Amino acid sequence: MDFGIKDLVDILLVAAMLFYLFRAMRQTGTLNIFVGVMSFIVLWFVTYKMLDMQLFGGIMDKFINMGLLILVILFQEQIKRFLNEIGARNNWPALLRIFSHGKGKEADKRWLMTIVHACLNMSRSKTGALIVIERSVPLRNYAQSGDILDANINGRLIENIFFKNSPLHDGALIISERKITSAGCILPVSHDTSLPRYLGLRHRSALGIAQETDAVAIVVSEETGNISMAYKGEIRLKMSVTDLEHQLSAIII
Repeated sequence: MDFGIKDLVDILLVAAMLFYLFRAMRQTGTLNIFVGVMSFIVLWFVTYKMLDMQLFGGIMDKFINMGLLILVILFQEQIKRFLNEIGARNNWPALLRIFSHGKGKEADKRWLMTIVHACLNMSRSKTGALIVIERSVPLRNYAQSGDILDANINGRLIENIFFKNSPLHDGALIISERKITSAGCILPVSHDTSLPRYLGLRHRSALGIAQETDAVAIVVSEETGNISMAYKGEIRLKMSVTDLEHQLSAIII
């Protein structure tokens, strides 16, 4: 049997798809389901295709035929996230930065540092906050759940929004295209059982939006003043301001 470039591309595409599924399952705590599905597929292939066990293989073949529908039901959230990333309106930021020769990096650095300094001040005063930075997946639906501001990024404004007596302090603040889009927004809540029980709604909402989209969510704890950041389905707790600055710079700039 001849092995050509088309076969190599075919194998690489399947490998890339399996790697993405593996990473998505690991991030959302459903890795055991992924391993179980893959084991089932391997068993079906060995019994039906290689050993030609017609009875047992035929039964498993029926399950395989229904497998697509079952996988869509089991992994609908992961599939939605994958399609969101493919259809996002800003899929080529890295390529554009190559041709722009770094234009806009200083502007990005300035507004990111404004957010970092605001988080530092709120951490010192133990002011609870939840800030979400949009990336390639649009957050339009979530932004519309709050009050539209369309304001320039300003540290004092951010701190005033999350001041305890502010009517918007309980929701999330969404930043899009270097502007504060809206505040008081409602986000999806993560039901990840691996999260420590002492974490409240802000942390679970931050992880929820990080699981649904590729946004970056920053949390300042009202009880401890600790800073956390959720990104790509994972959350980092008790970050220093320096760590926050480095992580945001690596992701955004």
